[in-house]
Amino acid sequence: MSSQAARVISPPEAAECEAFAGPVGRGKAIDLVYLARQSLGDKKLEVELLELYDRQAAHVIDRLSATKSGGELRWQRDLAHTLTGSSRAVGAFAVAAASEAYEAVLFSSAGDSARATALQILQEETAIARASIAHLLG
Repeated sequence: MSSQAARVISPPEAAECEAFAGPVGRGKAIDLVYLARQSLGDKKLEVELLELYDRQAAHVIDRLSATKSGGELRWQRDLAHTLTGSSRAVGAFAVAAASEAYEAVLFSSAGDSARATALQILQEETAIARASIAHLLG
């Protein structure tokens, strides 16, 4: 794991990830500088946070994607809210924004079409962030 930890925020890897992920929504898929500040520069903690986030994001997206139209909205909002917070914590700001937008649609009187569109955007942003994490942790 220490070889992975050394890779998380090293400048060459950050540049490689930037080239890999490119500009996404409101910024990069994972803001590695922000993550380093959040973890006080502890590279092992960064790896652990990214691994935990990756698993959580996959689980949340799987649960939200399996929802039938007109299903219980309360737990969907709770999951979206959880993903918003954890995304912000690791610097996945595009996912946080998409999750927050999805949550807002669930609170609104928008129909199934608006919910499906917001969920699709959330799925796409999450897939980009997870691909970036996979690339970083290789």
